[in-house]
Formats: sequence, C-alpha cells, structure tokens
Amino acid sequence: MSEKEKISRYREMSMRYGDPWIWGIYLTLVVLSIVESYSASSRDVALMGVYEPIIKQVAYLLLGSFFVIGLSRINYNNKVLLLVLIPLLWIFTMVALIYVLVAGEVVNGAQRAFTIPVIGLSVQPSELAKLSAVTALAYIMAKNQEDRDVSTKGVAVSAALVAIFGGLMINSGLTNTLLLMCISAAMFVVGGARVKKLLAVLAIYAIVGGLFWVWKDLSDKREENMRQVTAIQDTQATIDKSKTVNRHGMRKDRIYNWRHRSELIHDSVNSQNSQEMFSIMAQAHGGLWGVGIGNSRECSRLPLAFSDYIYSIIIEEIGLVGGIFVIILYLWLLSRAAMIARRCHRVLPALLIIGMASMITFQALFHMAINTGVFPVSGEPLPLISKGGTSILVTSIAIGVMLSVSRTIANNAYGKNKDDGNTLPSGLDARNPSEIPVKNEWKN
Repeated sequence: MSEKEKISRYREMSMRYGDPWIWGIYLTLVVLSIVESYSASSRDVALMGVYEPIIKQVAYLLLGSFFVIGLSRINYNNKVLLLVLIPLLWIFTMVALIYVLVAGEVVNGAQRAFTIPVIGLSVQPSELAKLSAVTALAYIMAKNQEDRDVSTKGVAVSAALVAIFGGLMINSGLTNTLLLMCISAAMFVVGGARVKKLLAVLAIYAIVGGLFWVWKDLSDKREENMRQVTAIQDTQATIDKSKTVNRHGMRKDRIYNWRHRSELIHDSVNSQNSQEMFSIMAQAHGGLWGVGIGNSRECSRLPLAFSDYIYSIIIEEIGLVGGIFVIILYLWLLSRAAMIARRCHRVLPALLIIGMASMITFQALFHMAINTGVFPVSGEPLPLISKGGTSILVTSIAIGVMLSVSRTIANNAYGKNKDDGNTLPSGLDARNPSEIPVKNEWKN
C-alpha cells in the first residue's frame, strides 16, 4: 500500500469511527485489564471462586464499551449533549459529592462512596467529579475567550471551580485534588491562557492548599483532644472513631514514610508499610522481563494488588519492559489528543479532548508514581486496568468523548462542512488559539 493510500485509508477510518490510534490504545488497555486484573485477584479468587472476579471485570468493561461506541457515534457538538446531559452530570456530581461528604460509605478508612439502591452498584463520586470538572472547565474557558486568550474572569471562575471540586473531594484522597489541578493547568495551556495568568493560578493553588493544610492540622488536633477527653465516658465515641481514619494525620505519616523511604530496607513488614514493602518486592521480583503472566508471587500478599497497586503486579509479571510499554500507551493517548486538538477550528473541542486525555494520562502517571515510590502512598486506580466499576465507566466515557471529537473534526476537515462553528451554541464557538496553520495537512 502506497503512502497516499495509507493516508486515504486513515482519513476514511477517522471520518467513520474516530481516530484509529485511540481505538488501538483503548483495545490494548482493555486486554491488559482483563489479563492483569484477573492475575492480581488471587484474594478474590479465594473468597469468590475462580470465575466471579473476571466476570465482574469483563461486565464493567462491556458496559464501558457501550459508552465508548455510543459516544463515538454522537457528534460532540450535539446540543442535547452540550446543553442538557452534561449540565445534568454537573448537578448529579455536586449533589453526590456533598452527600458522600456528609453520609457516605466508609471505604478504606474514608467516606468516599454510596450504593445505588436496587442494582447495588457502588459509586465513587470523586471519579465522576474529574469528568464533570473537565466538561465544566471546557465550557468556562470556551465562553471566556478574548484575543486568543482566556479572560481574567474565565481564569478566576475556572480556578474557583477547581477549588470547589477539590474541596469536596479532599476526604476521598489528596491525589484527586492534585490531579484536578494538573488537568486544569493543561486545559489552561490549550485554552490560550497567558503564562502570567497560569503562574498566578498555580500560586493561588499553592496558597489555598497551604492554608487548608494548616487549618486541617489544627482542626484534627482539636478533634483528637476532644476524643481523648470523651472516649472514656462515651462508648459511642470510641465506636465512631473506629469507623474512620484521621485522614490528615495519615497523610502526614505517609509523607514522612515517603521522605524516609530509603530506610524501608532496614524495617520488617508491618501493617503501616506493607503496601510499600510488597510493592517494592513485586517490582524487584519482575526484573527486566518479568516472571510471566499469572506467575506473580506478591499478588496474594500485596494489599489492593488488583486496584491501587496493579502496576507493581504488571512489572512483576511482564517486567520493566512491560511497565515502560504501559507508560507509552498512556503518553501516546495524550499525544494523539494533542495532535487532534491542534487541528480543531474551535476551542471547545480542543479543550474537551485534551481535558479527557489529561485526566486519563495524569491519573495513570500518578498511579505509577505512587507504586514506584516517586509519590507518597495514596489510592489512585490505573485507568481501565485497575478493578473498580466507577473508574472504568468514567474512563470509558472519556475515551468515547475523545473519539467523538476526533470523528467530528475529521469530517469537518475532509467533508463538506469545513468549520463547525455554526453548529455550536452561541458563546461556545470561539476560535481555537492553539490551532496549527491551515497549510499543515491532517496526517496520521
């Protein structure tokens, strides 16, 4: 097949299905998810039987595939999607976050989930919040464009939105708040925000984060003193204390252990360091090429091996080479999104696709950094690969939106309609400040 025929074939597939490379990355991650999540589920196999863990994972992936296929067939500029379904998602997410903050179910020592009645599906709103935040930031930045830049008002409202979502998610894990900040920074860049505005936002994030840390430290100390005074006389206080964990104190302990990580080699395994110790052992056992699929030794000992620490099991089974391959998959996804964003005439699709790709890629990098000791211990699933229904469904929706944008933009580039500005609602049709010159052709 000649180069011209390859380009023609690529364009045809993009117009019909969306970017073929994004499809390839998605399908590769699905295969890895089925294989590695089952391989890391030895504890679940012992409790539920041989087939139930893999059936649950495949069921979530199948449900996610319906979102991927369905959304990929809907143009991103569909007015029902933009003006009805996405705003409803914002409302649902905000209500869910507030409910979980007040009366959520305790998962791994923190209130972070609720169960939908009848179907019994457990939902973690912090995962939905990332998706909602990306779409909301895309709206705000698209509506507040001036002279190929995000206006000061748009920057301020966007930063306030991140602060609100971050504050509501703080009890679900500090990494979720940091992740949201990274996603918003990437979207600011694509939205055309000037460097001085971006630096101002980062400074505000740092100041607000520092003030929160000080306030939380003082608040936890007061709460602990009150518990010590009343625990002897009030049995219920002791019961309530056992339900949850002092998250701020736990974060400080994890940061301390991370700073003194080199001392782990002198420690014995205990309940405080078991995740770090067994994670290190798994990666060391894997070496360069790994011990083979299904031959993990540490999956039966490593806590949450099938979710928060699945990357360690991947390295153990397919080695450093396999671990690098997984990193490349996520970075590749981000690079494809960046390429498509640069070819969007309008800023809204550029923000949507880069926001979704940043959400997936940064979350994956956070997960890997935690597993390898670059970041302190925290709970962050590996997108599409870790077990977890909400995470899989949210990632699938993000992939579907990316494919929708890529398919719509491909049809605009090669079809009869060369500009989709007239199909967007008023106020969302600002030009893309990151668009490449027209003379550069769409290439694969």
